[in-house]
This record gives sequence, structure tokens and C-alpha cells, in this order.
Amino acid sequence: MSDILYLECPCSSFPRSFARDYKETYLYPPPSTIYGFLLSLVGEEDLTAHLGVKLAIGIVGVPLISRILRKQRHHKFSKTHMGTYPPSQFSKPNFQELLTDIKVVIKIDSTKESASVKLDERVAIALATPEQITRFGGLSLGESWALINGIRNYRPEDGEIQWLVKDNRGLIGLPIWIDRQTTQGTFQRFSLSVNQFDENCWTEIQVPIKTKATKFQS
Repeated sequence: MSDILYLECPCSSFPRSFARDYKETYLYPPPSTIYGFLLSLVGEEDLTAHLGVKLAIGIVGVPLISRILRKQRHHKFSKTHMGTYPPSQFSKPNFQELLTDIKVVIKIDSTKESASVKLDERVAIALATPEQITRFGGLSLGESWALINGIRNYRPEDGEIQWLVKDNRGLIGLPIWIDRQTTQGTFQRFSLSVNQFDENCWTEIQVPIKTKATKFQS
């Protein structure tokens, strides 16, 4: 059995961290998004439950980019509003980029995890016996409306894999971890490698260490 997972998502968006009014999208699913997707798959709500897991991400084919106009909400939690944000004051139309026909492959290495039941084991259980999993909502990649068609093991006939390879001089910058309160986080640069899998394809999911003297990497 292949240890590579394969999923298809008809339409999604991975908004760039610096995007504001015009919601540009990353062209490839970021490690932070894939990690959140796997937690959703196994029904885990604690984002720190599987820190230390290594993920390798690849794509099959090239997703198409389109642009739409949609209403979006803009706000940050504040004590003044206490979670109440009327749409009339905090919503406005903005352009957003979408990706269509997304085909993603994922490899999971849980050898460095400290969890008693590793993430790769929980994913295997979720796929083999989904009735044992307690989760809620549709399974999506990215925003909640971006439901996937399904997830299964990769087959060679699915197509050629282009792996994201860590490359400090690469042109693909993707977030590894994002602090949703500060919108800051850690990033890694990648390049694409066709059917060439090596150790540089692995990205470890870790929370950045906060200190008074240093800030998050960006």
C-alpha cells in the first residue's frame, strides 16, 4: 500500500499572509493548511496535539487561477465589540483569487512526535474505519466552503508528482505556522522537483518560540 495520500479539491483559495483588500492566493497548499486539514480529518481540535510531525507536500498538474468578486468580513477581535461585528459595518466587496482543479499528495512522518497516538496512525484509522472518528463539518482544504472530493492512497496513474522542496533561494514562499491573533508566523521557501523525493521535501510543524528580544520570523 502506498504511503502517499492523494486528494482532489475542485475549488479553494490559500490567501497570502500579506493579502488585504485583494485576496491573492498562494499557488500551492501551504504546510500550515495541510496540517490543519489533517487535524480536521482525524477530528483533532488541539492545534498543538501533533507538533513535531513532518509533512511532505506535492501537487499533480497545475491548478488554474481565476478571480471573483465576493463579500468579505474584515475585523480583529477587540474588547470594544466583544465578538459582535454587524455585517453592515464590517463587510464589503473585494476581489479574491481562486484555484480550481487542485490535486495534492501528502506524506506524513510522525517519528518525532510525542503524542501517544501519532498523526499518521490516526490518519490511517480515519481512512480505514471512519466510523471510529468523531469530527464535525465537511472536510475542506483551506476555507470551510472548499470541500474536497475525497482522499485515498496515491496511484501512479494519478499523474506525475511535483514535490515542494525546501530551498532558501526558491521562489515559492509558504507559511509553516501562523498565529491567528497576530497574523505573524514562520515561513519557508521552496522550489518544485518533479518526481524527485529526498530529505529536503520534509517540513517539520513547530510553533515558533516567542522571546522578548526576538520576533517571529517572517
